[in-house]
Amino acid sequence: MLRYILMMYVTLIPTVLAGIMVMVWCKLPIMKFAAHPIDAGKNFVDKRRIFGDNKTWKGVFGYILFNVLFTVVWGIICTNESMASLNFFYVNHENTLVYNLLVGVLLGLGYSLFELPNSFLKRRLDITPGKTVKGFWKVFFIFLDQADSVFGVAAVVWIFYPLGILLYIVYVLVGAATHILLNMMLYFMHLRKNMF
Repeated sequence: MLRYILMMYVTLIPTVLAGIMVMVWCKLPIMKFAAHPIDAGKNFVDKRRIFGDNKTWKGVFGYILFNVLFTVVWGIICTNESMASLNFFYVNHENTLVYNLLVGVLLGLGYSLFELPNSFLKRRLDITPGKTVKGFWKVFFIFLDQADSVFGVAAVVWIFYPLGILLYIVYVLVGAATHILLNMMLYFMHLRKNMF
């Protein structure tokens, strides 16, 4: 199991780096035309916002851009056979530029799109964007906030490597715990407004 956990980290280093870069990217005064909410400010039938202001086209573009960039660079680093053997993406597939471009796009889409159901749910519960609830549900939403994107990227890994349900669940749990630690680090670096 320890080897699989090591493989999880090796496989998703590009996505971890992309997630950090998107925090910086979204604060930069560039691509202002894309810094608009995905839901275009529209409400659902319950008169609440669909996703909220924090889910923007700029963020989606950033996740795709940086996942592609880091996946291609990581692919070059993983041409070493020992590194490639620790990367789920290269166990059953050849490490090529075209393949890495495809994987990078899918990782970016998986990361950003799997955040949307969580945002949709939080808007239904009238939770302020970027915040979590208090009381009993707080732990659940802290976990969900960190795990939502991991569900997506682990699903992308499963497309290219037969994880199976148990390893997929482990991937999500380890990924969520890692995400929590990274968010704490980003908070202390003043790249996040809230720790959770």
